[in-house]
Amino acid sequence: MRRRNFIVLAGASAVAWPFAVGAQGAGRTYRVGVLTFQLREAPHFVALFDELRKFGFVENENLIVHGRGFGIKSDQIAQIATELVNAKVDVIICGGDLLIHAAQKATDTIPILAITDDMVATGLIRSLSNPGGNTTGVSIFATELDGKRQEILIELLPNAHQMAVLADSRTTAPPQLEALQNAARARGVELSMHLVMTSDEIVAAVDAAKNAGAAALNVLATALFVANSQTIIRRVAELRLPAIYQWPEMVEGGGLLAYGPRLVQIWRQQISRQLVKLLQGIKPADIPVEQPSNFELVINLKTAQLLNLSVPSLLLNRADKVIE
Repeated sequence: MRRRNFIVLAGASAVAWPFAVGAQGAGRTYRVGVLTFQLREAPHFVALFDELRKFGFVENENLIVHGRGFGIKSDQIAQIATELVNAKVDVIICGGDLLIHAAQKATDTIPILAITDDMVATGLIRSLSNPGGNTTGVSIFATELDGKRQEILIELLPNAHQMAVLADSRTTAPPQLEALQNAARARGVELSMHLVMTSDEIVAAVDAAKNAGAAALNVLATALFVANSQTIIRRVAELRLPAIYQWPEMVEGGGLLAYGPRLVQIWRQQISRQLVKLLQGIKPADIPVEQPSNFELVINLKTAQLLNLSVPSLLLNRADKVIE
């Protein structure tokens, strides 16, 4: 597999583990809370806790992971964030603007380890190199990558004049949507916008995109769509609607196209390293927010065949991984 390497922005230059095995305090039990729409069995959580074991943080021995925060619903967020604070966890791990805001509202002292699309633009941190407050983590190139994925869709379907965007209105700001529309119009493509706030709205929004005459769908970056990836993949397949996604893993799970960093890799290599630092007592304000350094274009030709879709050879040649 070929990987395109990009210069890592502020805070991501430390790629090696700075700690030796056994870095945990002797006789101490560490408590971690997780606030997520996803289940404990999700591959990136498995990768995270596998990595922690290498450095002496072992679940059910000296590490307690509070399970109430996995697979939560939108109406449970505030309650469970408060429960984690009351449980006096050492760190709260969460992903997506909605969950991070809830954690920040619940505590300004417990460290928050977060991953989301643009922590600076949404005001979650002060800056990448100097996050301030009690939040650090990984901030993804969301705006740039959403635009890049739109360009790939247009390259896939050069004769299409109508496409659609599926967006989480609590994550993607109106100026981002406007920028996507302007970029599409410059290429002769009209975008229809389909916004959701909950998982229950996703299928109807995908249906509306198809009914609007869209030839393809750009599934924008948000934790909500990661948690509901199989729902989206199944529905666009039923509608024979080509779609592009945020994470390569979503294409390996049956999607057509993806461009972005690997979710599991981020959690195994970056989130785990930052979590060890926080458990050792380093303040979040002293841990720069990192950004991904590796991005992959993955194409699933099996899915393309089911859609009776021919992928241009130039696009195939640029792919880092092609599933046949």
